[in-house]
Formats: sequence, structure tokens, C-alpha cells
Amino acid sequence: MTDTGALVYVVDDDVSAREGVAALIRSAGLTPKPFASAEDFLAAPRPESPSCLVLDVSLPGVSGLDLQQEMAKSNFQIPIVFLTGHGDIPMTVRAMKAGAAEFLTKPLKDDVLVNVIRGALERSRAARRIDGELQTLRTSYDSLTPRERQVMARVTAGMLNKQVGGDLGISEITVKAHRGQVMRKMKADSLADLVTMAARLGLQPTQKQ
Repeated sequence: MTDTGALVYVVDDDVSAREGVAALIRSAGLTPKPFASAEDFLAAPRPESPSCLVLDVSLPGVSGLDLQQEMAKSNFQIPIVFLTGHGDIPMTVRAMKAGAAEFLTKPLKDDVLVNVIRGALERSRAARRIDGELQTLRTSYDSLTPRERQVMARVTAGMLNKQVGGDLGISEITVKAHRGQVMRKMKADSLADLVTMAARLGLQPTQKQ
């Protein structure tokens, strides 16, 4: 089974371990992208496809846990699968609390690692899907006029057309017209749909915009 387009980054300073994991990934129909250090990985272009990182904890210089922290600071969000030969509970807890997909102790069976990697890639796909949907919502919202945004904020807060008109100093008929435009531009099928969109966009319902 192949997984075209997906990338599996491997960061390990041990050549044999790095090549071994890369070969396993390749044999599973996935595309590995190996690096010898955290610094080399950080210098590489960011992926434009579903991806995950198989990361050794004990790297010289910038450690695996430090790399995880650096990625979070720069908003480089891909699932991380940690590998270690001598993990301890505090280390595991720190990695998982910071959002690691998995923390595995060597040696481990090949199928276990492959299954974990596939799970991490699916997590990456889901995150990219959500990001794409949110970007589409933002683009639609950006197409609204200032008045349409004001109407949307109040309608999704539960105000009736008459109340919206009174709050904004416009007629109820005008509110209805703006509301129709909002529904069309946001591609909302119902008021409930529009309320969900407003929540995802983090709109402040009572503020004049």
C-alpha cells in the first residue's frame, strides 16, 4: 500500500538507526526524508503535504525535546513520534503534554512503528483538512462588507431582525437584505450553520465591527 504525497521526516544522529528507519518507511510505501540533526531539519523547507516526524530524543546539540519546543514556537505543527533507547516517565510526560503523537522505546517491532506512523499521518491529514476549511471560512468572511459583518455578529448572537435594526439604526427590511447577503457569501444553509461558522471564526457577537 502506497501513500503518495505524504512525507515522513526522520531525525536521528545515529546513521544506522536513521537508515534503518528510513528503509522501513520506504518498504511500507511511504516517503522518508532523513536528517542527522535538529538543526538540519529546521533549516529544511516546511512540508506542503501531510507529514510527520520520527524523532530521536537524545540528539547532540538541540535535543529531540528541544526541537519539539522550537517547532511549537515557530508554529511548525506536524505530529511527532519520539523514539528513545532509555526513556523515563518525566521525559515521556513532557513530550506527550507538548502534543507528541507517540513516545516509543527501542527496540520495537517494525509493524508497531509503521502503524504509529500511519496514525500520525492521518492526524496530519485531519489537521490540514480543518485548517483548509477554516481558511475558506475566513476568505468568505473577508468578502463581507462592514455592515454585513455587524449584522452577522448580531444575528448569530440570537438577536431578531427587529432588534438588529434597532441596534444598528437601520430598517428591518435592510437587515433582512444584509442577512440574505451574509447567508449567500458565507454559503450557510441555515442560521444554525451560520452560528457554527461564527463560533469557528471566534467572532465577538455583541461588538460593533
